[in-house]
Amino acid sequence: MGAITVRNLDDEVQQRLKERAAAHGRSMEAEARAILTSAVSPSSMIVDWIDAASSLAIDLEPPARSLPRELDLS
Repeated sequence: MGAITVRNLDDEVQQRLKERAAAHGRSMEAEARAILTSAVSPSSMIVDWIDAASSLAIDLEPPARSLPRELDLS
């Protein structure tokens, strides 16, 4: 299993992480691990891709519609 060290973490970020960990009943390390796992999960990546693709969207005109032809049942 890998390990990372985060240096120069802003005091405010550390405090928020501490509060979030307490709210979820886990250690700061466990909370950071949960946040990182969620951030790189495939479902999160799909959401990010959809968000990015939607910013490139263009408006298309719908095709012209006409009334259906009459049906001759004779």
